[in-house]
Amino acid sequence: MVARAPLPAGSAARAVDAVKIYGDGPTAVRALDGITLDVPGGEFTAIMGASGSGKSTLLHCLAGLDTLTSGHVLIGETDLASLDDAALTRLRRDRVGFIFQAYNLIPTLTAGENISLPLSIANRKPDDSWFKAVVETLNLSDRLTHRPSQLSGGQQQRVAAARALITRPDIVFADEPSGNLDSRSGHQLLEFLRRAVDEFGQTIVMVTHDANAAAFADRAVFLADGRVVDELLAPTADRILDQIKRLEP
Repeated sequence: MVARAPLPAGSAARAVDAVKIYGDGPTAVRALDGITLDVPGGEFTAIMGASGSGKSTLLHCLAGLDTLTSGHVLIGETDLASLDDAALTRLRRDRVGFIFQAYNLIPTLTAGENISLPLSIANRKPDDSWFKAVVETLNLSDRLTHRPSQLSGGQQQRVAAARALITRPDIVFADEPSGNLDSRSGHQLLEFLRRAVDEFGQTIVMVTHDANAAAFADRAVFLADGRVVDELLAPTADRILDQIKRLEP
């Protein structure tokens, strides 16, 4: 086994020589082709690329939702390959937050109960001041007793975002979080993610195909054919679109 490099100071997560292959033989798909990527703590990173570039696979492997064929993924100093199933489940529950395009709310629970669900599963009580801060920031205070069917799509996604942050995770992974939302609701969610970094010191990694969404990030990383091919710091929508055009075959 190749020894992993130490995690750089200030990194919340890292992929090292990450390879992911689906299938066998001539039909095998090499979704990740030796990616090494650092995710700085307290920053907002957007991962972009064309369909099939490997961006969602990278996100899922970084988050411990999928395993690598070879290479390493670290959350903090923890190498995910060193964990058994129970330990990996605990890490995902206690140290990682998730926001997906599908809201994945429990329909029989209220918004407040959905937000608190990760803590309930862990038999932990919510920090009242933190719960209040997250709920108020997301403008959900008057929706906590509503069930998902009584909420708009934007409200449901904000509940999902609150649920991702309620455990004060080391890192939040977001997979096209505004993809199912209208432009106004999507903008509100992205503004909240930006505030979560600036005001709460959160670390966020977001997969998106949307240049306007990626412009909320501190850095945009571009993938093609399972490899990191470029990145932009302090990206703007115009710079991102120009970069996408340059990377087109």
